[in-house]
Amino acid sequence: MAESGTRAAEAAADRGWRLRHLPVLLLATAVLGAVAALVGGVTRGADGALGAAAGVAVTALSYTVTTVVLAWADARDPQLVLPFGVGLYTAKMTLLGGVMVLVASTGWPGLIPLCLGIAAGVVVWTGVHVWWLVTVHARRVHN
Repeated sequence: MAESGTRAAEAAADRGWRLRHLPVLLLATAVLGAVAALVGGVTRGADGALGAAAGVAVTALSYTVTTVVLAWADARDPQLVLPFGVGLYTAKMTLLGGVMVLVASTGWPGLIPLCLGIAAGVVVWTGVHVWWLVTVHARRVHN
């Protein structure tokens, strides 16, 4: 196992490693957003298209904020990752819960597509992230 000084030196030499995966994830999410809007529009009309696309966008925004904040925290001090991660997770889930309750109280017909868009966004973001880690990132680490 590499010592923390070695890890810090390697990280300093390659400052972009913490965010290198982000463009691939955002591209995959943008494609999903377009497909979700199309499917939502065909199945539920304009509200379905808006809801599905918004759900994917909520997921992308949430994960992007997490990625950037945790990359920043890790660049400052790796011991900041846990408190920032837990705090950010708590804040995001509280905000998401509040927004979902507010949207549900309006009776908006795009609510179900919104929820499905969030779920699809989570699945695609996680799947593409895993793919990136085991293929692209693994090749960089082993070379």
